Amino acid sequence: MTLLDDILKQVQSGELDVDAAKAQLNEQWRSQTVAELGFAQIDTDRERRVGFPEVIFGEGKTAEQITGIMKRMREQSDRILATRIDQAKANAILQEVDGAAYHPTSRAITWFRHPMLKVHDGYIAVVAAGTSDMPVAEEAALTAECMGSHVERVYDVGVAGIHRLFHRLPLIREANAIVVAAGMEGALTSVVGGLVSKPVIAVPTSIGYGASFQGLAALLAMLNSCAPGISVVNIDNGFGAGYYAGLINQNMAKRL
Repeated sequence: MTLLDDILKQVQSGELDVDAAKAQLNEQWRSQTVAELGFAQIDTDRERRVGFPEVIFGEGKTAEQITGIMKRMREQSDRILATRIDQAKANAILQEVDGAAYHPTSRAITWFRHPMLKVHDGYIAVVAAGTSDMPVAEEAALTAECMGSHVERVYDVGVAGIHRLFHRLPLIREANAIVVAAGMEGALTSVVGGLVSKPVIAVPTSIGYGASFQGLAALLAMLNSCAPGISVVNIDNGFGAGYYAGLINQNMAKRL
């Protein structure tokens, strides 16, 4: 007999009133969907609701806190992604979490119970304007890979040498979704958006000289793009772009 059956039988027999039954059910639901660690409340129900576990944002958290969250998440999840983690924190975490791997360019830690698999057909193209944009681009690529998508990387194809982009255009055009990471004036997004028939997710990066205003110039350029089919995430938000692209690829694979 399940707990729910037991509570309903008690209500039916009069041993338990409705308010007390509701309180017990609410407490049971909370215990199954939230893991309380004192410094954090882990949303253990997120993967069931949206298809991917809660992602750990590492900035502002100590190595000890991230370690504690990862150890608790391992009890229910087969995959864990933690973003924005520097090398020093990563070294401490890897000593405590067996099987975790650090990805220095994307500044992320992953953990998998089983080898990471590409479970969805098709692929995502992650395009970066310059080598300096790679940390943000790699955060997007790694996120999409953690969601089960294959990723093709197309890096250092900014508009200052636009012929480099044209050499890779056939690969980009065949992707189910395209992430474009660019700083400076952010022009690469509009160029790509005007050449493809697939959704483009633009990521302004904080790379650039003074008047780029830490990515604000690129953000405004992308928001004002005249090329259709472009959505824009926040400055340096490679995770958000990779997640969005992963959802697109995942849902296209389901339909096919």
